[in-house]
Formats: sequence, C-alpha cells, structure tokens
Amino acid sequence: MTLVMAHRGAAWDAPENTLAAFELAVAQGADYVEFDVRAAPDGTLVVSHEPVSGEPPPGTPTLDATLETLRGRVGLAAEAKEGAAMNGLLAALKAHGVAAEYVLVLSFRIRDLWHAQRTRPDLRYVLNLGRRPDPTAATRFWGVGFEDRTATPGRLALATSLGLATTVFTVNEPARMRELASLGVDGIFSDRPGLLRDVLETLAA
Repeated sequence: MTLVMAHRGAAWDAPENTLAAFELAVAQGADYVEFDVRAAPDGTLVVSHEPVSGEPPPGTPTLDATLETLRGRVGLAAEAKEGAAMNGLLAALKAHGVAAEYVLVLSFRIRDLWHAQRTRPDLRYVLNLGRRPDPTAATRFWGVGFEDRTATPGRLALATSLGLATTVFTVNEPARMRELASLGVDGIFSDRPGLLRDVLETLAA
C-alpha cells in the first residue's frame, strides 16, 4: 500500500506549512502530513520551510500548535531543517505524548539523523537524498526519500533490496502517481493529497 503524504499540508489549495493546509490535508484523506521545523531566533520552534531570521511571518504556526492540532488524527512526517530544530522536535514529540508509530522524522542531514536515532531509537527515520541519490547511505534508517526526478525503477529496487522503505517527493501529476504506485513505493509526498488519494483508490479498484 502506498501512503498519501501531504507535502507541507494540502499546499496546492492552501498556503504551505499552515494550520489551514494541515486541516485540509486531513480532510482530503492524507495518511501523513509533512511539515518543516526550524528554530526562530528566540529559540521557539516554528513550522517554516525557509530560515526564520526575525519575527516569523504572520500565519507561521509554532511546532507546539501544529502538534496539538494534528496529534492522534493523522501521521506526522516532520522534517527538521537544522540541528537545533531536530533536538527541539524530539523533545516536543515527547512533551506532547505523540506515539512513535505515528511519527516519521525526515532530514537531508545524515548526522542529525544519527544523533536523533541515538536519542530516540523508537522513532522511524527517513534520509532524504539530494543530487547524489545513493540509497546505501540510508541503511541505518527506516527509509529513504528520493526527489521525483531521481526515483528511477533501478534506484527504488536497490533501496527495497536494502530493506528500506521508499518515499518520493514531490509528485503532483496523476500519471506519475500511478507509475510510482505501480512500482510499489511506500509513500508519495504530494501538494495534492486529495488527488493522490483518488488516484490510489482508482488503482486499487
């Protein structure tokens, strides 16, 4: 089964990384809501893809507000964008009592994942790969994330042979959704979780 993973919420229809986008993703049937975590200058953890150099822009939710909104309703795929954010994310998940089976922790930063894994070995970790998509780098973790353009059948098969769950980001076209689902990927990140859900249900039928 391929999981529907809402990329920064239902970002096709609502501003990304906002509570409105997250609520819409839940309504559209997402299995997981993905969001980015950064530390603001005052140390507050906020949900933002871009670095926060001053006062966060209006509408930027805190991590605490995001966890309160989503916990127990949908899976959480949290991407820590920096080391300080990773430490705070792990602490916040514990403080909010988020069960480990509902959490994926994502990062492009392999050392941050190593550190987090030592701190919280009960969580599942996904190493996102960039321009050099070598899945062998992720063998210590639960899964691997491929950019859409690098998610070739050969690389996906290699990752699967290594025992890794496979995820692909960010996919918004139905034909590509169908192709990846037919290849057996474990999760697809999309700005259009409702469309992805419809595509997967059509394939299952």
